[in-house]
Amino acid sequence: MAKKHGHHNGASKHPTGHSPGKHKCGHFMTGKQVEPLHLRGNEDVADMIDNCFGGSGFNGRRLAEACELYSRMLKAGATVGLTLSGAMTPIGMQGVLISLIEAGFIDWIIATGANLYHDMHRTFNLPVRQGNWSVDDNDLADAGVARIYDTYIEELGTLEATDKIILRALREIDHSQPMSTAYLHWHLGRFIQKHAPSAAKSLVAAAHRYDVPVYTSSPGDSSIGMNLIVPRLFGRDLMVDPIADVIESAAIVRDAEKNGVIEVGGGSPKNFYLQTQPTLHQILHDRTGGGHDYFIQLTTDSPHWGGLSGATPQEARSWGKIKDAHRDNVVVYSCASLTLPLLAQYVLIRNKPRKPRRLYPRINELVRALTADARGNRTLLAELKKAGADHLLTTKR
Repeated sequence: MAKKHGHHNGASKHPTGHSPGKHKCGHFMTGKQVEPLHLRGNEDVADMIDNCFGGSGFNGRRLAEACELYSRMLKAGATVGLTLSGAMTPIGMQGVLISLIEAGFIDWIIATGANLYHDMHRTFNLPVRQGNWSVDDNDLADAGVARIYDTYIEELGTLEATDKIILRALREIDHSQPMSTAYLHWHLGRFIQKHAPSAAKSLVAAAHRYDVPVYTSSPGDSSIGMNLIVPRLFGRDLMVDPIADVIESAAIVRDAEKNGVIEVGGGSPKNFYLQTQPTLHQILHDRTGGGHDYFIQLTTDSPHWGGLSGATPQEARSWGKIKDAHRDNVVVYSCASLTLPLLAQYVLIRNKPRKPRRLYPRINELVRALTADARGNRTLLAELKKAGADHLLTTKR
């Protein structure tokens, strides 16, 4: 008779010496089995993300989850916002975003003014060159060259030339009344479309063609804002109204059945998008407020430093900015120069184009709806009276 191996009670043991039955791990161990990744057969970018990144861990897997979530928000018919921080257009990322706009995958944008300013260089065939990050910046300054890490921009041939273009564009913009930054950028996009020799290279021009509103949360914090001082100093007021931006952005979110966002970096554009929900439910006591439905962030910022860019969607949930702390939000901790093109290519491959939402022509209508609701909102009126702010209830227009 063959000798039986094992313990006298017949129960098998884990190599560590513990019996599996003593560990209540079953409900934890239901995920996909991790196996060696196969590159062969996954040459397509979307397949690579699904089967290699998605079958791995860490931020490769987070990227795959972000790609799946972006596809899901598109299929759900969400109004998709994009926030753009960092130096994305100087390294050519406007081409990626133009493709998403053309597919109907971006409905409105909040960007730093710098990204919109640097977007103009190549559309007017001004030089922006790859350089070296370890160069002596004293030598660059003496040569009249500005550096963004490993990208070089000429001071005279690019920056000052772009400044002159902006001042020319202001001649074609009616600035008889205060304007939102969406108004400013839509007309700037129209100017670029009309006059630039390479208008197809411009994110701002693409936003104009597809009626995608483009806001800047800090309009004075860029060379566009810096150029706006010229007419003011010479007696011609050009007033940018940041409160109009707050109202318009909240009105866009209020109108949507579902809202989702792609956050590239963080900073002011990130919070400007997220604050639309507290504007509705905390400030206006609007019944439509309740948190954004979908959230994707591509960032290198960690939350433990206390900075806004690293603030997690879970933290945002505590402020009422996100609908759920655990579902439908993904943060990918990696450089957006890597993750943004991959995310965009994935959704362009996996999803059919959507009809452009063309929000810009509807902004006044959406603002009127928000205004009418606020003025008829009994809860808001009662809270204002309770706070002793009755003087605000007298409407002059």
